[in-house]
Amino acid sequence: MRLHKTCDGVRRRDILRMGTLGTGAVGIGGLTLPNWLQMAAAGEVRPNHARRAIFIELVGGPSHMDTFDLKPDAPDAVRGAFRPIETNVPGVRISEHLPRLANVADKFAILRGVSHTLAAHQLGREYVNSGSRPIPALSFPSFGSVVSAERSSDINIPPHVAIPRAGHGPGFLGLQNAALETKAAPQFGKPFSVRGISLPGDLTVDEVSRRQDLLKRLDRRFAELEEDDQLLQGLSRFGDQAYAMITSPRARKAFDISKEPESFRSQFGEDAFGQSCLLSLRLVESGVNFVSLQLGGWDTHQDNFTKLKTDLLPKLDYGLSGLLTGLEQRGLLDSTAVMVTGEFGRTPKINTRSQEGGRDHYPRCMFMLMAGGDVRGGQVIGESDDTAAAPRHDAITPDDVAASFYHNLGIDPTKEFNSDTGRPITLVRNGKVVDALFS
Repeated sequence: MRLHKTCDGVRRRDILRMGTLGTGAVGIGGLTLPNWLQMAAAGEVRPNHARRAIFIELVGGPSHMDTFDLKPDAPDAVRGAFRPIETNVPGVRISEHLPRLANVADKFAILRGVSHTLAAHQLGREYVNSGSRPIPALSFPSFGSVVSAERSSDINIPPHVAIPRAGHGPGFLGLQNAALETKAAPQFGKPFSVRGISLPGDLTVDEVSRRQDLLKRLDRRFAELEEDDQLLQGLSRFGDQAYAMITSPRARKAFDISKEPESFRSQFGEDAFGQSCLLSLRLVESGVNFVSLQLGGWDTHQDNFTKLKTDLLPKLDYGLSGLLTGLEQRGLLDSTAVMVTGEFGRTPKINTRSQEGGRDHYPRCMFMLMAGGDVRGGQVIGESDDTAAAPRHDAITPDDVAASFYHNLGIDPTKEFNSDTGRPITLVRNGKVVDALFS
């Protein structure tokens, strides 16, 4: 039995259900302490909120109509070349080129009819990476930077890792909450080294320690510098953390995907995205609070169907299904919030720029995926119209999804932060939690 939680860990209706589980010593609603301890050991009593998160950005804007929101009855100029297939959730169908995800559809929720108005790549990316519509006067922080600021972490482990690069920066939260970027993606079966964590050449930990002592003596010479300077604070934090990670076997081991057995590693696929998904799992398992990763190439103005069929969809299918399955196998899915999004969808009508056609930028209708933590998988929330041109009913906005993502992590989306000038700023200004995700 899967339990659902309140602020104290268990929802009222689950307490009532638990009251029928056993008799004997008096407990809450008839649940005895031995019953409760047995359930906790079995993983059926869940902690409050997800502790860590993985954010996957599909850079370029994937076509919703060819992935998770197909319209097989639409006109020829709209429906495209792919057919929908059944998933392991009755009534939920997705693209035929996502068979592995179809087999694990009970682990994630599909949001359809997500809508906004920013059709430019950079603006769209800023929006979906932060949950706040971009404005010229202020840079909002990425999800990972907020989690980095809000969650304590072991200095031996980076709080926020981006594979290979961050899609958005820390904004008004400052450099000290920026991501550690790997700058490269891992390769199948090979140890993965990150500059600043792995020791190059013949350099030893003792040598690093001697150099660190020298740097500290030099730093004292600059003590007269202004202590509250944001840039200096960020650099100081990065310096201390870099030293801690270099000298920590735990951090170096977390990045080494070659440590995984072949039987586990193979379910992620052999391409860079799949191996990045494997790395993200190892990182959250090791204590990293937030991992962001990217799969690019979705800007399919031309040859949309060939690119999706032969390249993009197989990579997404292997990598994401492997991640969700692997998190569950390691007992991490209930404590790890997962979000998948592009910056927008693509036009329902197929263009004629190439022989087979393509689809153009289209923010009015798109999909997002959420999983892990308290998200109830195996459901579709929201709906698009008959041609996937617009939401059929009320639109879900990126702000709403951001508020839900933070809620899943136990972070209040209405919390106010102060910018470096003292200006109060609400984390998610216009979003509301999509309650259906958690019911």
